[in-house]
Amino acid sequence: MKQLLLFGLMSGLLYFGRAQEIPSRWDELTYSDWELALEKSNYTCILPIGILEKHGMGVPLGSDLIRARQWAARATKEAYAVVFPDYFYGQINEAKHLYGTFSLSSELTMQLLKETVAEIGRNGFKRIIIINGHGGNPQMIRYFVQNQLESPKDYAVYFFEPKIPEDVRTKISETRKTDPSTDQHGGENEASAISYLRPDLLKLDRSVLESGANQRRLQLSSNLYTAIWWYASYPNHYAGKAEMATRELGKLITDATVDDLIKAIREVKKDTMTLHLQNEYFKKMKTN
Repeated sequence: MKQLLLFGLMSGLLYFGRAQEIPSRWDELTYSDWELALEKSNYTCILPIGILEKHGMGVPLGSDLIRARQWAARATKEAYAVVFPDYFYGQINEAKHLYGTFSLSSELTMQLLKETVAEIGRNGFKRIIIINGHGGNPQMIRYFVQNQLESPKDYAVYFFEPKIPEDVRTKISETRKTDPSTDQHGGENEASAISYLRPDLLKLDRSVLESGANQRRLQLSSNLYTAIWWYASYPNHYAGKAEMATRELGKLITDATVDDLIKAIREVKKDTMTLHLQNEYFKKMKTN
């Protein structure tokens, strides 16, 4: 009897240990640990979305994906969720005049996102958090999330947009060397993040080879929007001064984002009302 109890206790400890040690990345999990991952994550999966595009002359093309991937990797050490593998399909029509840009048709981009999220749901997840590293994606992602109400689903999609606390924003402002209003793409902000996360990929000495200043080639009033606005302002697809990047600034921005993501993951894992209301809505939804 004592041997049976001891065996049962050790089996339970082994099971608990395995549950604590399993990877967060989907592609690193074994099939035998899948159920454990579902349970440990409370059926929560993170989809980090980046893009492949120019970030000036010295910052890697995949910076947006690198940052989103790192946020997820760091956050899930504190708040476990399964992280979908690298996903670099998004809205990047404004950079198709430059090599290194990977831009699919708008129809296929939306379809890929739709099918990917559906497949994540089919694999047992009830809560899917999209995190995004690319400034040209939020409008597309919000539209996609709203379209989740188009037809019944047994999972809910959330879009994480970090909110940096006031005290951290003050520290960031004090640490910055350039004007944040001119640092919009591939400049001090993003280069600093890569300096902290993947310094081996930076070639900041090349950043001075071209201008990241606003060319102001299109003069329209602020109540008008047109797709060519970005190219008109920044034909080099670069806005800022990457050469001013510092690891200190990158750490401040990254840590604040990760802290906010940890809170968001924990909130989503506890959330039961979203799915409840979504199911209620689908039951009442009028169909043809």
